[in-house]
Amino acid sequence: MPALSDLVEAGELVPGSRRWPRVKVGPHEWDIAARRLVEGALTLLGLWGEQAGVHMALRENQTGSIAIVSLDAVENSFPSIARAHPPALRLERAVRDLFGLDPQGLPDARPWLDHGAWGVSAPLGKRADAPAPPPAYAFLGAEGEGLHQIPVGPVHAGIIEPGHFRFTANGELVVRLEERLGYVHKGIEGLMQGASLERAAQLAGRVSGDSTVAYALAFAQATESALQVKIPERAAWLRALMAEMERLANHLGDIGAICNDASFALLHAHCGVLRELMLRAASAAFGHRLMRDLIAPGGVTRDLSMEGAAAIRKLLTRVRRRLPHIVRIYDNTASLQDRTVGTGILKPELARQYGAGGYIGRASGRLFDARRDVGYAPYEKLSFDPPLLNDGDVNARVWIRIREVEQSLSLIEQILNQAQPGDVRVELKAAGETRESMALVEGFRGDVLVWLQIGADGLVARCHLRDPSWFQWPLLEAVIEGNIVADFPLCNKSFNCSYSGHDL
Repeated sequence: MPALSDLVEAGELVPGSRRWPRVKVGPHEWDIAARRLVEGALTLLGLWGEQAGVHMALRENQTGSIAIVSLDAVENSFPSIARAHPPALRLERAVRDLFGLDPQGLPDARPWLDHGAWGVSAPLGKRADAPAPPPAYAFLGAEGEGLHQIPVGPVHAGIIEPGHFRFTANGELVVRLEERLGYVHKGIEGLMQGASLERAAQLAGRVSGDSTVAYALAFAQATESALQVKIPERAAWLRALMAEMERLANHLGDIGAICNDASFALLHAHCGVLRELMLRAASAAFGHRLMRDLIAPGGVTRDLSMEGAAAIRKLLTRVRRRLPHIVRIYDNTASLQDRTVGTGILKPELARQYGAGGYIGRASGRLFDARRDVGYAPYEKLSFDPPLLNDGDVNARVWIRIREVEQSLSLIEQILNQAQPGDVRVELKAAGETRESMALVEGFRGDVLVWLQIGADGLVARCHLRDPSWFQWPLLEAVIEGNIVADFPLCNKSFNCSYSGHDL
């Protein structure tokens, strides 16, 4: 029985939706979708709200088809998906915080993004003055002899973003980990409402600094799909080039940082040098180390010169010369392997249930890569094969990164060899009617989702952005259980979830 097409056929197609259909459904179909998620026939790609109701993006696992189902809120409430499907839990808590909609049957009624510091409740819904002071956040308890709690954060010793981790431990053994996020909530979805496409594209690129290319690409694709704009072929090549350079820089940095958290600073230094070389090559080629504001709706804002291409080719040579030495050191250092092998195991069934993307999912047997499985230009013209492992430990997540570094080096070379001269941007024109679309692109952490509504005036009516970390942070809580407290930094870095991308 089809898992998604029956829901689409039963719903009312929303006019103006592009690429993938969005349909309005009733409570009965909404509950069917929840059952299909529990059965594993569907994967939850995202769940978000607005004043009138909620939306859910779904992917059928057997066919790869994608659709969005929408449900109108009745008396400011809707049936909870999380009561049956845990991956929706934090998404629904965020919907309640931002829009004031009540998920009926929600297993966890605590606030998520709202820390009581906004001065209002439901800022994107029916705003109301918030009570002050807010009640203290109630962490979940654990019972047993000899248990104690260890609070960590939200301010940390390193220069990193804020997040609170509450450990319940028996000696050094972790019994429970609970996260408290939302400290860097920026109100980006509120800022986007009524913004021009140019301004919104800039905001999208600032959701998570290490993924500025991925977010800008997803926003640009959603815009172009909604307005039915075809970008120049060279622009697509340059976008992929930037995306692979971003992936390369982040993976190199992560490999070194994981080793550093295992007290092996040598590889941290080696990888730090390679990451810095990549950032300098990006600056030489595109004028910005992180390549921010270079991808825009309609194409890219800057072409690649011959000198820029030469800088990137020089980078490829240097990384390829040094990388095998780094890999040999990692693979042949027994004390390092002792820390990474068998530590922080994510079971494949959990990875599938949560739709874990990127190196987290691919290290635990879930083979999904938006470049291949969703597909967008110019990757259909490129040769690559996403790596897959099943061990699910820190070591597996390191090796997935290593293999992806090797593939990104190959992809960058292929792009430089195949990209032809030409225009890099086209002008956008307002459609004169409400349009909407969704994009799913592969960032270095996994799939980044952007759903966009453009009003008849050409301004953003609504935009939702979903970081892969929304489905990865909960899994970090699962993998640390049964490990020692000292291994948490290692597990945490092997996940490298985004605080800023989660908190928006």
